[in-house]
Amino acid sequence: MSVSASPAPSSDPAAPARSAARTAGPSAAELLAFVRATAADETLVSSLPLDPEGRTWIRLRGPAGSEAWLIGWPPGTGTGWHDHGGSHGAFATAAGALREDSLAARLPTEGWKTLELAEGVDRGRVLDAGDARAFGEHHVHEVRNESGTRHAVSVHAYYPPLPLMRRYSRTGQVLRLEEVELPEEWQ
Repeated sequence: MSVSASPAPSSDPAAPARSAARTAGPSAAELLAFVRATAADETLVSSLPLDPEGRTWIRLRGPAGSEAWLIGWPPGTGTGWHDHGGSHGAFATAAGALREDSLAARLPTEGWKTLELAEGVDRGRVLDAGDARAFGEHHVHEVRNESGTRHAVSVHAYYPPLPLMRRYSRTGQVLRLEEVELPEEWQ
């Protein structure tokens, strides 16, 4: 005898589309290969205009319908804590160095405004030029250029293309949802 169960209904209306799209899109390994290859393209990387005060970017065509960006980071700039709206992705540092702080915990994406994080969930790493990493759909992190004098440049790819980004503030072990950004706010 076989037993089957239906999944509980989701409060996220985009979940079925993301799930179906994810099976047809690029894998984490493919996104990682793409960002590594793109970060190694010196002509492309050097074409990015760098601003001394704010991040700059060029939108790129990623593999198999993914969204990709070449981003310039002035000294001392960063993203703040955020997620990628359920998309998985990868990024590579093309020039300089970037620090990533992330949470080694799967956070619920909806239904909360404030969470108290358990001890030991913090992860930190520095990605120097040539370093890359992939991440899953529940990844929450912040990325920053800690250099006081040097720009950094990176390549990022996401699949499915970012439906939204949730921005968080963090005080100690407390993470608070501050806002939800839609694509038209950053494109």
